[in-house]
Amino acid sequence: MELGNFLNDRPDHGAALSLAGLTDIDALCAHAAEIRDRGHGSLVTYSPKVFIPLTQLCRDVCHYCTFAKVPGKVVAPYLTPEQVLDIARAGVAAGCHEALFTLGDKPELRYAAAREALARMGHATTIDYLVEMARLVHEETGLLPHANPGVVDFDNLYRLRQISVSQGLMLESATTRLCSAGGPHHGSPDKLPAVRLTVLDEAGQLKIPVTSGILIGIGETRRERIEALLALRDLHDAHGHVQEIIIQNFRRKPGTKMANAPEPSIDELRWTIAVARIILGPDANVQAPPNLSPHGLRALVDAGINDLGGISPVTADYVNPEAPWPHLRLLARETEIAGKLLVPRLAVYPKYVQDLREWVDPALHVSVQNRVDASGLPRTDDWCPGANMTPPRTPEVTDSGTLLHFLGSEMFRKIETAGHGERLGERDVTRLFEARGSEFRMVCAAADELRIASKGDAVTYIRNCNINYTNICAYKCQFCAFSKGKAHADLRGKAYNLSLTDIQEKSREAWQKGAIEVCLQGGIHPAYTGQTYLDICKAIKSALPDMHIHAFSPLEIWQGASTLGLSLPEYLAELKAAGLGSVPGTAAEILVAEVRKVLCPDKVTVEQWSDVMRAVHGVGLKSTATIMFGHIEQPAHWARHLLLIRDLQAETGGFTEFVPLPFVHMESPLYRRGRARRGPTFREAVLMHAVARLTLHTQIDNIQTSWVKMGRDGVRSTLQAGANDLGGTLMYESISRAAGAAHGQEMTPEDMDALITEVGRVPVQRNTLYCTVPRREEAMVELARYHAALR
Repeated sequence: MELGNFLNDRPDHGAALSLAGLTDIDALCAHAAEIRDRGHGSLVTYSPKVFIPLTQLCRDVCHYCTFAKVPGKVVAPYLTPEQVLDIARAGVAAGCHEALFTLGDKPELRYAAAREALARMGHATTIDYLVEMARLVHEETGLLPHANPGVVDFDNLYRLRQISVSQGLMLESATTRLCSAGGPHHGSPDKLPAVRLTVLDEAGQLKIPVTSGILIGIGETRRERIEALLALRDLHDAHGHVQEIIIQNFRRKPGTKMANAPEPSIDELRWTIAVARIILGPDANVQAPPNLSPHGLRALVDAGINDLGGISPVTADYVNPEAPWPHLRLLARETEIAGKLLVPRLAVYPKYVQDLREWVDPALHVSVQNRVDASGLPRTDDWCPGANMTPPRTPEVTDSGTLLHFLGSEMFRKIETAGHGERLGERDVTRLFEARGSEFRMVCAAADELRIASKGDAVTYIRNCNINYTNICAYKCQFCAFSKGKAHADLRGKAYNLSLTDIQEKSREAWQKGAIEVCLQGGIHPAYTGQTYLDICKAIKSALPDMHIHAFSPLEIWQGASTLGLSLPEYLAELKAAGLGSVPGTAAEILVAEVRKVLCPDKVTVEQWSDVMRAVHGVGLKSTATIMFGHIEQPAHWARHLLLIRDLQAETGGFTEFVPLPFVHMESPLYRRGRARRGPTFREAVLMHAVARLTLHTQIDNIQTSWVKMGRDGVRSTLQAGANDLGGTLMYESISRAAGAAHGQEMTPEDMDALITEVGRVPVQRNTLYCTVPRREEAMVELARYHAALR
């Protein structure tokens, strides 16, 4: 059999069953690892959890199990609510995300002690009590429940879906032979394969993310393992809900009927993992518990796993008490030696986090969103844009082995391609955004090398002011805390609408303070027409002929042209004649239609935004380009956005800079309604600048960092990750403040210079067009030439 046939396509049932005859384990593992890397790159995940053994009573009698006990061998039939909360609170203190509820199957059907204990607590069934305890843990501690309830019916699966983010049920085996007399499942009605497959199928119908898997070494054959894996694959193909497949190796335990049974060897486990990866494909999550294979983690990773399962810093593995959890630092080091990075995850996998409406009950959405980054993995720090807090330290690369591994990696090849100025594909850019650990530092270092090559050590900024002429807006952007309309009436600040005289006065004050540019944007006031924007330009120019007007987002330009019945080029020609000098590339947010439908459904479309920019550049005006990120979107959307900007720049050449704008969440309606994350993580915010530098290389030379959103400490990091511009001194900034940002309204030139020199760079004042301007007089000369060319 040619294994290469399965690199891109999973084997059909016949081909999969034929894998049972393959004995070259090293070849299987190498092939499986290559498949795994296509789906998961350099990451290996685990879930920081607490193990809550709600009851160890069980009606089944599996011949290898020491978790299940009889009433006389337990202190009490069930943990009390106080005991459950004590375990959960210890987990919170240790940084856990998951509360894993494990219990025996329907003990009340076998034991009077269980029935009596439930009755005293006001419950008829163990599942009733599980529902109550899972809800209690979530409400009191915020931990995300994952339930292993055993075999339950459709209605109880639905009840459990309402209080847990995921559920688990091991298939163990698909053969009924093991349920016959003498088999390990004899006398255990809940272990019949057809019964368990029915539960798993109904979980799929209910859109429940489930964990399942097989137990190897209990008397099954290799072919029977493959049959079980195919049964699980078929269920997942039907419903898309099997989030993880566990390959668990049998461990014999004293006092059980299988105490003297042989355990599967590490090679048998490697064979099974590799075959599972080949059958399930690159995107599947394949797990093997590391505590059941001490000193064997490298072999498990090399065989094709991408997950280590739940690991608890607080509680024991009650199912395998003889096998303690390895220390996380040891696991992280062993994973690194295997060429991977160990990162935490939630009980529910990223794929399902990124589609919460489909897969998780609404009552749990806020708890999930507040914990995750754009990839659906847990946030690793508390930093958020606009907040007055010190960002975390970025990882350093000190290990020569790590560096050598990176130099031969696919990540290095993508960076090298970008460095040559070639256009990356969407998947390539998305992969850059997934960089963590040493990869993150190396991506940032590569971006900064390109910055040095194209811009040297200069860090530029402009003396300007922001005038937001009205916060009254007829549009319903879900993220906006600045606008005042019916949807946002409870947010900070009163509604206002500046007069032309007010705008002139603010512009004069800014001019007197040394500003050479006025940046104007605002809400789309219901009474505004295209004439309003023309009048604003004329008012400023009549008072300050030499002030550069950088004004009006593509939304305002689109709306202005449509209200006057003019084409975009016609209206832009009138704006130019009235004094408009350049255009801010805001209103972009995320230039992906599916995101905009939620984020800003009545705003300009992706195509309309692009058409405005083509028209702006077509009449000779320059513009910026922006991205507003960290709310509901995913890294693939960032990649699509960057590539759209790159392609548009290749077409028109009109963008002067790219400006990442991290989402400030505090007062955002979208966040307050529980529908958005709390901005990007610090890693993501820094990466956006670095990946922008790499993706836009040879097309856009200037990458700006926002001191208003990143803060002084955040700016220092972005300046070492590809950024070369600090934007403007601003003076009257109000949009970020309305969203909750705490970094001030203005940064003086002296503050700018100090910040830049602190990182060993050279401060340089510029004008809107990125011409160096030591004095305002020289700036005016350059801008006068530009405006003359426009005319």
